[in-house]
Formats: sequence, C-alpha cells, structure tokens
Amino acid sequence: MTAACGEECKNASTDAGVMPQPPVTPGILKNVTFDAITVGQSASITRTLGRDDIALFAAVSGDINPAHLDDAYATATPFKQVIGHGLWSGSLISAVLGTRLPGPGTIYLSQDLQFRRPVLPGDTVTATVTVLEKRPGRNNVVILNCRCTNQHGKDVVSGTAEVIAPTVAVRRQAMPLPTVQLIKPLA
Repeated sequence: MTAACGEECKNASTDAGVMPQPPVTPGILKNVTFDAITVGQSASITRTLGRDDIALFAAVSGDINPAHLDDAYATATPFKQVIGHGLWSGSLISAVLGTRLPGPGTIYLSQDLQFRRPVLPGDTVTATVTVLEKRPGRNNVVILNCRCTNQHGKDVVSGTAEVIAPTVAVRRQAMPLPTVQLIKPLA
C-alpha cells in the first residue's frame, strides 16, 4: 500500500458502489502505485472554460480554427457560437492521469476519444477516469474509462486510456506554474 491511497481506498466503497478518489492535498502530488490501484477506482478534476482559456489553448496548440475564436464566423456554424477545442477537454483527462490516478510517474500509452457535444465558454467540465482493468506484468498496464461531463451531467467527451502505472510511491510538492498574461491584439 502507498501513502497516496491506503486501505481506505482499497477496501471502501460508496453507496453507489464506486471506489473513492485518492485523497488530494493542495500543492502536493501523490500517485497511486500499480499494486494499490483497484478496478473501479476513480479520480476527477473540474474546470470552467473561459474565452481566455480558448485563446490560450489556440496560442499553445496552433489550432486557430475560427470556430473557436471568431464570433462572426461561429454564428454560421451548427453550434451558432464559439466553441472550445475538443482537446481542451481531452487535456483534462491527461491532467487527471498525470496528477491524480495513477498520478506522477504515469506513462501514457494510448487514448481514444469520442467528442459527444460542444463545450461552450462558461461550461464547467468534470473529467473522470475510472479503472477498468489491470494487466500485471513487465509494464503494469492499466486501462481506464475516461469521461468528461458538463455542468448538466451530459457527456462531452468519452473514451479509454491505456497507461503504464508507477510502481514506486511518489509524494512531492507540485512545481509552481508560470504566470501567463494574455495580450489580445488590437482590432
């Protein structure tokens, strides 16, 4: 057992039969090792998408599709307004895998995603991963169900991920992130 998720996570379940999430301490990153991971265990993060998030995602990814950035263009699309990048939601799944379950030391092997509905500015998205299968062996592979839901409980992204889970417990201070200033071009 690891300090990240001891017997309380391995043996406990909620009334709905869902395994509890690994405990989260602000500023501290902890993983759940392959041996401590249980089928049914899950972890989540929640974020709200803002227009600045869309602009920053476009700047970092290079995806400047006008459906994400241009209000006038977006009114002529099926969604009638600007929408967030689908992979913004996908990146929340990556954040859960890398920081919560399994957490630090996780190696991403593959991911499949289905985009179910758009994420609009102001939507709050919860990304949840749930352990479906453990494959013990040389690589200690874990298969996880991945879901992103909006504030109405509707799926926006779903799929599965395959990762190599860490075998050594990690507990460390999270690295500070840089401050980012968004300077919008003059019209």
